[in-house]
Amino acid sequence: MATAVVIGGGIVGLSSAYYLQQEGFDVTIVDRGDFSDNCSYGNAGYVCPSHFVPLASPGIISQGLRWMLNPESPFYIKPRLDWGLISWGLKFVKHATPQNVAKNAVPLRDIALLSKKLYEDWLSLPGFEFAYQRKGLLEYFQTAEKEHHAHHTVKEALALGLAGTRVLTADEVQAMEPQVKLNIKGALYFECDAHLHPNAVMQQMQQYLRQQGVRFLPHATATEVEKQGNRITKVKAGNEWLSADVVVIATGSWSREVAKLVNVSLPLVGGRGYSMVFGNGELPLQHPAVLMEGRVALTPFDALHTRLGGTMEITNLDAPPRMNRVLGIVKAAQGYFPESNIPTPELKDVWYGYRPCSADGMPFIGRTEKYGNCIVATGHAMVGMSLGAATGKLVSELAAEKSTSVDLAPYAVHRFD
Repeated sequence: MATAVVIGGGIVGLSSAYYLQQEGFDVTIVDRGDFSDNCSYGNAGYVCPSHFVPLASPGIISQGLRWMLNPESPFYIKPRLDWGLISWGLKFVKHATPQNVAKNAVPLRDIALLSKKLYEDWLSLPGFEFAYQRKGLLEYFQTAEKEHHAHHTVKEALALGLAGTRVLTADEVQAMEPQVKLNIKGALYFECDAHLHPNAVMQQMQQYLRQQGVRFLPHATATEVEKQGNRITKVKAGNEWLSADVVVIATGSWSREVAKLVNVSLPLVGGRGYSMVFGNGELPLQHPAVLMEGRVALTPFDALHTRLGGTMEITNLDAPPRMNRVLGIVKAAQGYFPESNIPTPELKDVWYGYRPCSADGMPFIGRTEKYGNCIVATGHAMVGMSLGAATGKLVSELAAEKSTSVDLAPYAVHRFD
């Protein structure tokens, strides 16, 4: 039986393992941690075809520079002498254009729609119940500027076939959320979106894969590969050498370092985000929501819990958390829900993790040029959970040398070379 080594135990790694096993591979997943607390656990759980605008988009640079002066802002880059960061930044500025957005809208829509269908397929697997709900996504706005942006986005979304996208008045949104007082002008509503509980889908997929015989190797960092011609034959993870007919690099924000093992240079940095969970008595929402001006995401997972998260903090992967960022998230939310009791959590109750951000805002999904049996699947930024199921499916199609479900040219691993 052909063997596959998947490096990385987040949603992309687990999904890759699931579909690789369906293609007949004997799969081992290795992870630098214990598979219980990577970036796939702390996100908002959106499955969002609405997110067809990549992170590298017009206005992000000027807005980001203004935010840099505010320690509680949604965006921060820690200045440091790091050529990888400098190179990434130069490429990011180059790609933050209308042309980049227009070029990538259809690819992002297509992979998100595929992922949504696959998550719905997962619901038929034994033991899978991850609070998947098709309630759409609301993006609240408080200013005329964001209202204008919302109307423009509706035209783009409808042109992409995302039916049901529309702008709602404050009264219409309030009727959808009768249990909480809203301080908004209105909202952009994406009827096409869904959401799930990321902790549940991660735990259930791990349990399912273990039952199916997939091997999990925790606390094992990939440090070496053995090569033969244009193929990788073994991966050293921890103290163990693993034979591999296929190698998948799905290590999130650590992918730049791991990719160097196979002579691939990825312009990618880790963008730290924070999240916290409140009881629904504190914020009794019925629908997921994004606070446009505050860049904060909220998701009601069930009748008892709502997750609040945000911030894009480009910093060292071992830097201590900054509670100013958490305070900024809470303050932003308080401005939209003036009568709600949203307390500032203690550090022990705050989750934080690193999203892998490519220099053009698009994931890397594809084979490496030098080693044909090495597949890279990373760089999903803030939509890793949304695109996770589809990415795993695409990895398996590449490994099995099948036609892929979507065109992978926009995600080419070597597009910056």
